[in-house]
Amino acid sequence: MNPTHVMALDAGTGSVRAILFDRGGSIAGIAQEEFPQHYPQPGWVEHDASDIWTAQVRVAHAVLEKTGIPAEAIAAIGITNQRETIVVWDRTTGEPVHRALVWQDGRTTADCDELIRSGQTERVRAATGLPIDKYFSATKLRWILDNIEGVRERAERGELAAGTVDSWLIWNLTDGAAHVTDYSNASRTLAFNISTLDWDDDLLTLFDIPRAILPAVRPSSEVYGVTGEGAGFGAPIPVASAIGDQQGALFGQACFRSGAVKATYGTGGSVMMNTGPEPVFSDAGLITTVAWGVEGRVEYALEGVFFGVGATVKWLRDELRIIDDASDTAAIAASVDDTGGVYFVPAFTGLASPHWDPHARAALVGMTGGTGRAQIIRAAIESMSYSYRDVIDAMAAESGHRLPALRVDGGAAANDFHLQFQADLLGVPVHRPVVTESTARGAAFLAGLAVGFWPSQQALTDSIEIERTFEPRMPEDHREELYAGWTRAVERARHWVLG
Repeated sequence: MNPTHVMALDAGTGSVRAILFDRGGSIAGIAQEEFPQHYPQPGWVEHDASDIWTAQVRVAHAVLEKTGIPAEAIAAIGITNQRETIVVWDRTTGEPVHRALVWQDGRTTADCDELIRSGQTERVRAATGLPIDKYFSATKLRWILDNIEGVRERAERGELAAGTVDSWLIWNLTDGAAHVTDYSNASRTLAFNISTLDWDDDLLTLFDIPRAILPAVRPSSEVYGVTGEGAGFGAPIPVASAIGDQQGALFGQACFRSGAVKATYGTGGSVMMNTGPEPVFSDAGLITTVAWGVEGRVEYALEGVFFGVGATVKWLRDELRIIDDASDTAAIAASVDDTGGVYFVPAFTGLASPHWDPHARAALVGMTGGTGRAQIIRAAIESMSYSYRDVIDAMAAESGHRLPALRVDGGAAANDFHLQFQADLLGVPVHRPVVTESTARGAAFLAGLAVGFWPSQQALTDSIEIERTFEPRMPEDHREELYAGWTRAVERARHWVLG
């Protein structure tokens, strides 16, 4: 059968999705399923990796059933995933030895503090482009090796495998035939050298991680294997890409040129700039990372990451219970002229870029007796735009690229109030594409390129359509006044748990 579609498997933090893309890059079908979150102690966040796999397979079959497209018509499967979450499993049984430690998990904060105190910061940054922080995978992997009985011994005997969620899914899709990851996901571990494009033996020693448990590191667009019986498709489908979620969005927005920037608003968030074939190392709290490896080339990116974006809206809904649905926030925020001087700093698990303060905590400041529900909701939505400006200002200064416009995607890209405020605060146009599922589309694009479904990157660029552009309309003096208030609010939230 002539292939007609590419399937993207999008393994996010709160849910998994399967999305089918046609040759025009449009969505032909989508299925989604949430999976449980586990919080065994304050600050600890875990996922059952088996839940992720079984849910991912269910939505893959569901989207085929919903659209009536047979598995034989799928040219390839591409995978995009939450990047820093780590899984360890038995090579024989395929069973995880412990729940996955999620990128939000804070149990290794003290370990990271000790590494910083012992002078390891520049050693790690020079090899990986990353700051030492509990956000990344290596200290999480060491925690599992050291704290779950018998795991280190089994790992050293070669009985276990470890990897990020992409590796876990590829292993299961191929019935254990492929234990691989791609350059983008490997670059988020604190153990991968982004210049040599290999696991760094010096850092593996520092984190006490046996190389034997780690996946082979491959380009982001390549056939790693084909689906086996465990996936249940009834036909072998090439598994042909893996890409970290934010890098996937960069590729899915066709940011192929140096200086192109996109912003993703998910559970967490990201601003990423393509910096071309050479890494740009940051002195301003940005991450230097691999963007992707494709067609024999590796490209790099500067990134700012955020822990609380969609997670903030979820908090409004589930904990404060002042909204019923995320879609309510735009109208409620627009129902008042401003926040009345209220600022919300979403540092529930600390601050990421550009501050990197794991000891910060969320703060709601500037309230008076007249502060109500609408002002609090508006302040929470505005916090996304303020956080992104922090990073974009630093990115422009370090890269030498002035931001001409911002391309956006992710769940909150549907919020018109938020995007208008983002344009106002940055003073540049914000472009929302017709297809906002850029993360999944990036995975699909990479998989399709690997099997010849799409002929070139230019064909991908030609498929991008802009649905709406938000033009800035706020006077500059008011913009800077608001931003100065945000800066003061962030200082109130910093170093909170240190007293």
